[in-house]
Amino acid sequence: MTTALFIHGTGVREPGFSELYGRFSAGLRAVAPAVHPVPFYWGGEFGATLAGGGLSLPQPGGRSRGGLGGSPDAAPAEDADSERWADLYRDPLLELALVAADGPAAPGELPLGAPIPGERPQTLLAALQGKVADVAERTGVPEQHLSEAALALSRSPLPGRAASRLPDDEDLARLLARAVVAAALAAVLAQDAPVVPDGEARDAAVAALAELMGARPAGSERGLGALLARPALRLASHAAVRRRRALTEAGHPAAADIMRYLARGGALRRRLRGLIEELSAPVVVVGHSLGGIIALDTLVAAPLPHVQLLVTVGSQGPFLYESGALPGLAHPEPLPRHVPDWLNVYDRRDLLGYLGAGLFPDRVTDVEVDNRQPFPAAHSAYWTNPAVYREIAARLS
Repeated sequence: MTTALFIHGTGVREPGFSELYGRFSAGLRAVAPAVHPVPFYWGGEFGATLAGGGLSLPQPGGRSRGGLGGSPDAAPAEDADSERWADLYRDPLLELALVAADGPAAPGELPLGAPIPGERPQTLLAALQGKVADVAERTGVPEQHLSEAALALSRSPLPGRAASRLPDDEDLARLLARAVVAAALAAVLAQDAPVVPDGEARDAAVAALAELMGARPAGSERGLGALLARPALRLASHAAVRRRRALTEAGHPAAADIMRYLARGGALRRRLRGLIEELSAPVVVVGHSLGGIIALDTLVAAPLPHVQLLVTVGSQGPFLYESGALPGLAHPEPLPRHVPDWLNVYDRRDLLGYLGAGLFPDRVTDVEVDNRQPFPAAHSAYWTNPAVYREIAARLS
């Protein structure tokens, strides 16, 4: 009878592993009832923990545990400002959209000769033409990105709708300046630039652009407090900062398991090897995510003749090999001949699934499945996808 050894991925702990293994067992038996599934739960013994009780975590509202900064539940203004900008980097037009949706248009008749609201943003933004180079030089926000952002904003209908609710050109100029700088820095971030202007430089760029559009120099960045504090304009909360410890403890195993394995994975590989040697042949080793890395590394290290097939699902083994980070095999060393047939299952939407056939020609079969989920759900949805089990069953003798 064929034995299928299931190795879980990063971050899995009980009771989650039992649920995951139960789902794997049921899915495999549905297409290969003669195959005997066996679990390998390594998370409890070899998984990462915060051994110091979280002493490495900065405390909200302070520099360190027991240090300066006040109550751990405090929500400093700097945190609120950073979170607001995080929203703007995702959508530079967000504040303008919220203003446009916040209540009726500004009342009153237009003065004789005054531009209509829809044209006011274009008039203000036109004042930036040919003048952003100095702002870029002083603040480090790239001139090209500032110019492109200002041009794109002048062509958008949204500033005009916001202008109809803002009778004061200074408020409008400041919102436009924030949108331009947010779009410029979003472009910098999208390029994975090694250097990004800090908050002081960013605020200086906003102040300079607002002043070019007619706002008074003093308070250009901070003068929007009352406007942006209105209920409809309250963007991000401070929950992520206040709950950093809880979020870290919840998300910590997923990242730290990988780091711990790469640094100290020898004992885990020895345990897996010993388990495989105890199983009845033939054995199919099925590893998900980090479990696939562990399985590959173990099989690379030395022959395990009664392993018939290696199955990696949503795994990063090929990526680590190509990056020079796979412990047991360095690129461009070939895959040892004793490594068994290798089936590598991936979903193109799973950003943690990689291809192996191009790196190991004629040694790896890459098979794409469609979990019909976006990332990160795609990375955990393999085990409810019948296609995964069919691909495994098709290769069992």
